[in-house]
Amino acid sequence: HAPPAPGERARVGALQNKRVFLATFAAVLGNFNFGYALVYTSPVIPALEHSSDPDLHLTKTQASWFGSVFTLGAAAGGLSAMVLNDLLGRKLSIMFSAIPSAAGYALMAGAHGLWMLLLGRTLTGFAGGLTAACIPVYVSEIAPAGVRGALGATPQLMAVFGSLSLYALGLLLPWRWLAVAGEGPVLVMVLLLSFMPNSPRFLLSRGRDEEALQALTWLRPADADVHWEFEQIQDNVRRQSSRVSWAEAREPHMYRPVLIALLMRFLQQLTGITPILVYLQPIFDSTAVLLPPKDDAAIVGAVRLLSVLIAAFTMDLAGRKVLLFVSGYAMGWGPITWLLMSEILPLRARGVASGLCVLVSWLTAFVLTKSFLLVVKAFSLQVPFFFFAAICLVSLVFTGCCVPETKGRSLEQIESFFSSRRRSFLH
Repeated sequence: HAPPAPGERARVGALQNKRVFLATFAAVLGNFNFGYALVYTSPVIPALEHSSDPDLHLTKTQASWFGSVFTLGAAAGGLSAMVLNDLLGRKLSIMFSAIPSAAGYALMAGAHGLWMLLLGRTLTGFAGGLTAACIPVYVSEIAPAGVRGALGATPQLMAVFGSLSLYALGLLLPWRWLAVAGEGPVLVMVLLLSFMPNSPRFLLSRGRDEEALQALTWLRPADADVHWEFEQIQDNVRRQSSRVSWAEAREPHMYRPVLIALLMRFLQQLTGITPILVYLQPIFDSTAVLLPPKDDAAIVGAVRLLSVLIAAFTMDLAGRKVLLFVSGYAMGWGPITWLLMSEILPLRARGVASGLCVLVSWLTAFVLTKSFLLVVKAFSLQVPFFFFAAICLVSLVFTGCCVPETKGRSLEQIESFFSSRRRSFLH
């Protein structure tokens, strides 16, 4: 079979293809939980700092632990994803995350001591780190090339939407009920995912060819050339079936994409996004802004949501790299680093490498989130923000010289680009 013409036809096909969207939606509910849980502390820290209950009253140091321990949980989740991604498969790993997630929310909802808050926070963090490593891989493996950019932005989109929901509910609900409300999306996610197929790539790598073909047929429209795509994936999986040896890990086509992905994640965190979101309300408390801090937090959430929406629609048109250059965090560095990570990592190392990226990302986030409140207390708000601005400049330089453009390429083409050591995609 000759490959179907890319571009327009793929897009039209994707619009007929409601099922990929449904499977993606089911999976990215995990990111919604993640975004929701990440910023849970924003309205809760101010409430607990003024709490009359001596068991729940937070000092600055305790507040910085309550804010940052989530990222340690997320780092642990990223580590376990390195194993679970390839052991249980992408879909079951995402479903598995519901257990720590639900338990964590229950602990925070019923908390009558700091330890319950911290444990709940760590568990929801663990679930977040696990989904952060598994969902982008699942989505990029079920999506057709023409809409992989748009669908690849959905994890970030849902995470931002989750954060916005929390800021908005924070205006209405007391903090215990915020944790109760977090249970809802977790249940919906598990229910929906139980009806969705596994990733065809994962099934093939396990030698379950029949199931893989069924999954792919289910995911594609009736008129798609499923067998052609199936052979492509099969061929790719066959070439990649062996484990990566150390000698091979030192080959440029292995270490370059992994290194680029790692550096992107490291720089993404150094722009300060996590501490800013985690302590959004306390930050607004200490600045002289006209509106009350709770409203400001909700506005920031809304602006982020809008930016990510724009990114989702322009990513397959303008290209990934352009957006990294011209836009702010929510439009560029937020969604695109995640998408590029799932696109450029070599398939054989993808499970382990994406776990490694998440680990690096969250350990960096922990250091920043733990120290942020203390630095602000010791110096002022300007100090961390000037540091974040300097990092943004470094990121621009890095994007210019090291990041490849992946728009409209199949995962197989992206991989052969790194193998052939070319500097850019030449037609």
